[in-house]
Amino acid sequence: MDPDKNRQRVQQLLGRSGNGKCADCGAADPEWASYTLGVFVCQSCSGLHRNIPQISRVKSVLLDPWSTSEVEFMESMGNNAAKAKYEQIVPAFYYRPTHTDCTLLREQWIRARYERNEFVCVERQEPYSAGYREGFLWKRGRDNGQYLSRKFILSEREGVLKYFNKQDAREPKAVMKLHNVNATFQPTKIGNAHGLQITYLKDNSTRNIFIYHEDGKEMVDWFNAIRAARFHYLQVAFPGAPNTDLVPKLTRNYRKEGYMEKTGPKHTEGFKKRWFTMDDRRLMYFKDPLDAYARGEVFIGSRENSYMVLPGLPSSIQGHHWQFGITIVTPDRKFLFACETEEEQKDWIAAFQTMINRPMLPQEYAVEAYFRHKP
Repeated sequence: MDPDKNRQRVQQLLGRSGNGKCADCGAADPEWASYTLGVFVCQSCSGLHRNIPQISRVKSVLLDPWSTSEVEFMESMGNNAAKAKYEQIVPAFYYRPTHTDCTLLREQWIRARYERNEFVCVERQEPYSAGYREGFLWKRGRDNGQYLSRKFILSEREGVLKYFNKQDAREPKAVMKLHNVNATFQPTKIGNAHGLQITYLKDNSTRNIFIYHEDGKEMVDWFNAIRAARFHYLQVAFPGAPNTDLVPKLTRNYRKEGYMEKTGPKHTEGFKKRWFTMDDRRLMYFKDPLDAYARGEVFIGSRENSYMVLPGLPSSIQGHHWQFGITIVTPDRKFLFACETEEEQKDWIAAFQTMINRPMLPQEYAVEAYFRHKP
């Protein structure tokens, strides 16, 4: 059959149920396909398929020539059939990346399904589902910024993640309770494609730890092991709660991060450039993005509790600062920030507004009370 007709047949398959989104990350309108796996993928994921040529070979749906046998195979498979074949037993806690996630998560999800068959053979899920994991990870030093090898242990039974400064040390350097641990991949901020940021609460303040491992699978296994342990903790804490309620609570990405300028509580001090991280209702600011502790934290409550966000700064504000201001009104005081661009200002206001529009949960009142009566 003529190659143009074959290409048209492949393009028509995009209209079938399941084929209109990338099989791997869910991005809309995929224009590539793996003709050995029978799936339609986006351009970004097609690049990751090229890393496993022994399993997957990709072609452009729009530009490349297609043989009749390749078209027939694509017709016999498609994204829904591939999902049924390769995703038979995906644990509820396992992180399924989307098109907005980092390359590492997407690549390991692709390899786990097609190369390692992790979701067909349940014993291959042992590294992250056993409830216990130990190993060495490179951890950034709190004061000198040097990465040193540290032993980490995750114990679901003890409900902790801990690390040791010396190989033979009896006592851990830090013990993080799983009920308040979060993990999020931060390759750009950390400057390493496998960089993971772990945060936990220490005396109700957020502590950051930055780690990585040379092996991408190792790092994603740690991430999913943390999610598995938190999932089992939440199942006990909220008996009977459906998985759809628990899974979003396992780990969270930050709502927004970036530089803004801020002034002090009297509004007379000069504006200083700080790195801001918005973690749900906690707005933290740091001198450097990789600092272990925040210089300060602001609680962002809801409209019903007299929180507001306004574009601009009060007219009385003097001194040199970035042009695009934001005022956050809380029951106790106003916080003043300035952004370098109008686009950044709009993005931050949208992030704040999302929080302010959301009614507060009972446990968030306790956090607010702590912030308001902080020593």
